[in-house]
Amino acid sequence: MSDRIAPAIRIEPMDRSAIDRCVELEQLLFPEDDPWPDVAFESELAAAHNRYLVARDEYGHLVGYAGIALLGPLEHPEAEIHTIGVDPDSHRGGIGTTLLRALLAEAGKRGGPVFLEVRTDNVPAIALYEKHGFHIIGLRKNYYQPSGADAFTMRRPATEGFADPNGVRT
Repeated sequence: MSDRIAPAIRIEPMDRSAIDRCVELEQLLFPEDDPWPDVAFESELAAAHNRYLVARDEYGHLVGYAGIALLGPLEHPEAEIHTIGVDPDSHRGGIGTTLLRALLAEAGKRGGPVFLEVRTDNVPAIALYEKHGFHIIGLRKNYYQPSGADAFTMRRPATEGFADPNGVRT
């Protein structure tokens, strides 16, 4: 995962037409950890507090997806990143960074801290999250199933204003 912005990438809200491709990417990215089936994506899209986005290349091909839950009351908001997935053929092209920034912009509209879980062996993702203000706050043993891989819980403190997908503070 790179910190450069992928200039030809278009971020847009996910709709049901994207589910089959997201399921395909899940199977490529997470084969040992119970990849999400179509019903999981349908359930996530149906929840009013969730925001799911897709990344499309210059040809309109879906090359990544991401989702966040916007939780808590308005006076004590928080958010939880549920997933970020990028086509393995597009890794290191800035798509993960672009999707993360878009999710953080969504969370920033309400304020509050942002949480996520990440495999302890996913060094590129951990570096990306740390670069965007996340810190490890805990360890979840055997979090990912069926592989039994551990996860770090990471937190990004509440920020004043929010960053748009290009990283500009508002």
